[in-house]
Amino acid sequence: MDRIRVLVVDGHRIFAESLATALTAEQDVEATAVGSVPAALHLLERARPGTEVPFDVLLLDVDLDGAASENGSLLATARDRFPGLHPVMLAAADDPGRAARALTAGACGWVAKDSSLARLLQVVRGVLRDETHIPPALLTGVLRELHRDGHHRSEHQRLVESLTPRELEVLRCMLAGLGRKAVAERLYLSPHTVRTHMQNVLGKLGVHSTLAAVALARRAGVPPAD
Repeated sequence: MDRIRVLVVDGHRIFAESLATALTAEQDVEATAVGSVPAALHLLERARPGTEVPFDVLLLDVDLDGAASENGSLLATARDRFPGLHPVMLAAADDPGRAARALTAGACGWVAKDSSLARLLQVVRGVLRDETHIPPALLTGVLRELHRDGHHRSEHQRLVESLTPRELEVLRCMLAGLGRKAVAERLYLSPHTVRTHMQNVLGKLGVHSTLAAVALARRAGVPPAD
């Protein structure tokens, strides 16, 4: 029987290792624990492009990664580069807003750190059946947040749609983390022209920094440049 491969990522290493040990005691589970996002990325990136991801489920400390925000690095990586990985957020406290943002960012579930082992196993096995697991007490709040986020997303999309095709290209380059010089080289433009486009993008989006523009674009669903 194939075992479910679980990667536990939590800033409290002892907790992560204890949880991994408890999960591995099950006949159908094999768990590995790490205490940082870089360590988790190192394990995930052992898989070469086109090869199988070394884990099935990611149990991720929501506070460690900041994964319920727009800049959640590990959750974003799991979503974009490892589509076969099922991320589940480990949370010290229920928070409908953070849970909704994590689910929108690609998480398959939200589970309390003090949940029973039986509950954790139910979630781990359930997400592999493409189930989404949210504590019943959080469900109403999460649905309310998702509805509110949907409204905001529509507003953000409207702002993005006001950009010209070239400005949208520049914004996608900004999403990819490219600086002004790199954008200029990629789009065969002068740095001065790129600066003008960037200023126009900020103005049309109603923000005052590149970071804010990138966050708005992500909420609007704009993909980064390839």
